[in-house]
Amino acid sequence: MNRDIAFGTFAVLLTAGSAMAQVFAGSTTGDPVWTRPVAGTPPVGLSGVGTATPYDVLAFTVDITGSYTFQNTAVAAWDNYTFLYQNSFDSTLPLANVLTGNDDNPGIGLSGFASNLTAGTTYFFVTTGFGNSDSGDYSLSISGQGIATIVPAPGAAALLGLGGLALTRRRRR
Repeated sequence: MNRDIAFGTFAVLLTAGSAMAQVFAGSTTGDPVWTRPVAGTPPVGLSGVGTATPYDVLAFTVDITGSYTFQNTAVAAWDNYTFLYQNSFDSTLPLANVLTGNDDNPGIGLSGFASNLTAGTTYFFVTTGFGNSDSGDYSLSISGQGIATIVPAPGAAALLGLGGLALTRRRRR
């Protein structure tokens, strides 16, 4: 669970009133592959075309509950596909915890959607390709009332370390 998480480059793109757009950049080139779901809210099946598509994952939270808009742009015109997961992401269980997925928003090389997000909840934005040979650099814009913050993905060792830290703190009290 929460494996193969990649961290995009973070930059604040624009601030307008109380709404903010932020840009995260990354690449799916050379990344692990999965069988991606098909588009939908929520997706209900797996692709027969994208059976080994490279993917990249951005784990994040937002600080204000509300509607957020996601627009993912493929750099150098590859056919991207995007998904949003809540609480956890596991590439071996692509339909578990998936909220929505989109392709061609409004055309090839652009994908995105709007979704209501809850402050403090961990979300996972997955960028992948339409077909197995679709991969490349991308730029993800997230806009809404709050700020999206990247969440480092803990590995199994880190989880054990955090558990040990919590036990140590309790004992000291």
